[in-house]
Amino acid sequence: MDVIMPQMGETVAEGTLTVWHKKVGDTVNSSDILFEIGTDKVEMEVPALADGVLTEILVEAGETVVVGTKLAVIEGAGEAAAPVAEKTEAPKAAPAGPAASTPAVELPKRDRSMKLSPVVRKLLAENNLSHTDITGTGRDGRIKRGDVLEYLKGGAATAPTAPIPAEAPGAISGEGITVVPFSYRRKMTAEHMVRSKATSPHVLQAVEVDFSGVNKARQAIGADWKRREGYSLTYLPFIAKAVCSAIKEFPHINGHIEKDHLVVFDRVNLAMAVDLNFEGLVAPVIRDADLKAVTEIARATNELARRARANELTPEEFANATYTISNNGSFGTLITAPIINQPQVAILSTDGITKRPLVIEQDGEDLIAIRPVGILAQSFDHRAIDGSYSGAFMRRVKEILEGKNWVEAVS
Repeated sequence: MDVIMPQMGETVAEGTLTVWHKKVGDTVNSSDILFEIGTDKVEMEVPALADGVLTEILVEAGETVVVGTKLAVIEGAGEAAAPVAEKTEAPKAAPAGPAASTPAVELPKRDRSMKLSPVVRKLLAENNLSHTDITGTGRDGRIKRGDVLEYLKGGAATAPTAPIPAEAPGAISGEGITVVPFSYRRKMTAEHMVRSKATSPHVLQAVEVDFSGVNKARQAIGADWKRREGYSLTYLPFIAKAVCSAIKEFPHINGHIEKDHLVVFDRVNLAMAVDLNFEGLVAPVIRDADLKAVTEIARATNELARRARANELTPEEFANATYTISNNGSFGTLITAPIINQPQVAILSTDGITKRPLVIEQDGEDLIAIRPVGILAQSFDHRAIDGSYSGAFMRRVKEILEGKNWVEAVS
């Protein structure tokens, strides 16, 4: 039986084989985890799905290959199914609507000596470069994203004088110094973030919000909610609902840049950034979030976070996001400048909400009141929208959060 690189979502054309859990000659059972694969969004464990002996490994750990590539051979498996149907044709195009796509470019063909990450190969193709033009500074001469960017700036990449060994997590390289090699997820997060900053001219705008109305709703149902659901009703689903409502009035916020045009989506597929216990970030998607009530968004957010930390999410649950919210509020942060989740055009950070003195107007007089106040900060891509459009959107989010009858909304 041939073991094939599986499809990891409709818009994912390739993946990196990160770990083999079996070696040539090992006996495998259909329930055994055979290998792990990953993209910049998700890591997956792939079972053997057949009994037999692993007789051949054709793709080594660390290599990136396209969907449908033959990875290994299991003999004695009879007619058992491979991890996915053995199709070598190109993945089907994503359905109409939001798609986490990027401008189509012809990627250079891959060979076994060309161990390039997807982002590096995309950079090479977009700039009409060959991998032979660039000196890699990575391990075994591998070309890294920074090498390509340095080349584009006109400087030759130079090898580091003291390369850090990648084999020994937590290895001590000198007195008082601990080397902590990046995990696969951390590497993918790093590549994605650096690419985003290099791609989009980021601009930050922030508004201060009085969350008194939201807090009344939380107090009204909070105790019953926690007893019934098993977790607290936080500010986050209210903010998400306000964002979805404001997007209907400012639809260009809900788009992707593709080449020299902006693709605007009717559906609001809201990605919610989830911290994986300080080991990286993922951003699974709440589909059609604009059609959901606050309580439905709260349940969806909690379930996605739980499953993300248990490594139970599938690639499809990361696809087709149109806007992202990153929640740092639990750490008490004041303001955060988030990095855009490509190819989206904006991302919102929610920071700490605390009681603060606030000047309010009542019966024509200015008074000082103690209110729950927090800052919402949005980074936007200046190629797609201007500060006035983003500012008007943020003002509308603030108006909804401060003016809506949230008690009625959750009753």
